Amino acid sequence: MMKIAVVGAGAVGAYHGIRLAQAGHETHFLLRSDYEAVRERGGFEIRDRGKTSVVPVLAHRSPEEIGACDLVLIALKTTANAQFPKLLPPLVGAGTTLLTLQNGLGNVEALGALFGAENVVGGLCYVTINRLAPGVVENFGATRLWLGEGDGGAPRERTRALAEMFCAAGLPAEAKTSLEETLWKKLCWNIPFNGLAIAGGDIACDALLASPELVELSWKLMREIQAAARARGCEISDEHLKKQFEVTERCGAYLPSSLLDYRAGRDVEIESIWGEPLRRGTAAGVPMPRLETLYLLLHSLCRKKRGVPAA
Repeated sequence: MMKIAVVGAGAVGAYHGIRLAQAGHETHFLLRSDYEAVRERGGFEIRDRGKTSVVPVLAHRSPEEIGACDLVLIALKTTANAQFPKLLPPLVGAGTTLLTLQNGLGNVEALGALFGAENVVGGLCYVTINRLAPGVVENFGATRLWLGEGDGGAPRERTRALAEMFCAAGLPAEAKTSLEETLWKKLCWNIPFNGLAIAGGDIACDALLASPELVELSWKLMREIQAAARARGCEISDEHLKKQFEVTERCGAYLPSSLLDYRAGRDVEIESIWGEPLRRGTAAGVPMPRLETLYLLLHSLCRKKRGVPAA
């Protein structure tokens, strides 16, 4: 069994960490705003497809209380990546693997610069999980996790072992040969559906799919992502694009995480989900006018929502 630290115990971090703890791993949760709620309730409240339970956890307020771990599972919002140098070193020792389950591009590189790319694994979550309140997480459907090496190489034995560990905890996972291709594939959902849920009028997934104009724009955004990925040596099939709509239809009135952040007036992960893909695609010579428009529009809408004046 492993000693695991969960940094960023929101919806994704809490759910995955709890399942690992229930599988017998020594799982520690680094908590800030949720700490008091979790302590008073006696654990996290998990609502999973109609069943509700309270799961006791090892909750901490500082990384020093936890100490070095075998695995550090990072699910912070990417807007908090500047905290890496403060939060993570106390958790890292000889042989520690850092697994980022964050959205978008640039996270693996940021961790690799601090701890060595060979010690970093990138993970892509396909989930319908929301944080409803402090210490309360709801899962609406099946989960899926793809893992890839931070240095871009073929999966190492430790990464295959991580995939097996997640599977044993009831979290289907698979080690992939190309992390970058996997990241671009996830963006085929995140860019249109997270973005247009906000820019399309503060709407859930079912309302987005009910709009022919937003569906058409989603297709065009995906085509730009597909072209950018191809220019960087990563192939995304038309079937994968089609599947994003099929998956979203099954989500019903699901509220994407970026929309929840927007509604709450929190920082939205604009740079990692929309900005960095735009920069990498245009640097590869691919025109991405619709993504550029969405990126600029999200900046404007989010500034206005937070009451921040334009520069």
